[in-house]
Amino acid sequence: MPPSAARSGSPKPGRRKRRRGRRLKTVDETSAGGLVLDSEQRAAVIGRLDRRGRLLWSLPKGHIEAGETAEQTAVREVAEETGIHSRVLRPLGSIDYWFVADDRRVHKTVHHFLLEATGGELSDEDVEVTEVAWVPLGELDERLAHADERRLVRRAAELLSDGCRNEAESA
Repeated sequence: MPPSAARSGSPKPGRRKRRRGRRLKTVDETSAGGLVLDSEQRAAVIGRLDRRGRLLWSLPKGHIEAGETAEQTAVREVAEETGIHSRVLRPLGSIDYWFVADDRRVHKTVHHFLLEATGGELSDEDVEVTEVAWVPLGELDERLAHADERRLVRRAAELLSDGCRNEAESA
């Protein structure tokens, strides 16, 4: 085989052929949600099935709608995804990550809050949610699928042990 023919064929073994001229559109998305706790220090968490059919547990969250603050979104999303009504006690922090979906590269920022449950009943009626559960705060590290969310929960536990909840209630 002539050298020129060998070069024009498929890529070398172990290498992918580079797609020229095809760039994914990059978009920014912002969501909010958080860790909602009841009076027994249990958190309302949601379970969703991943592409492999595994149930992955996470904190409730969703897109910020036009005219909403991140705090308002957190309260709304917790109610929509878990059935629990709540109020924001304080910010916990933000998580930011990248993923590809629908031929787009998405840069997502999620603002998380510590919330206190004020009413409602645990419900998985949201079509995006497979299951919901109350999980003791101390068991979330084992249950949550995402390391960034586990770090936020540890931060919340530290804040609560420092009396954050009592300070917020007296305000």
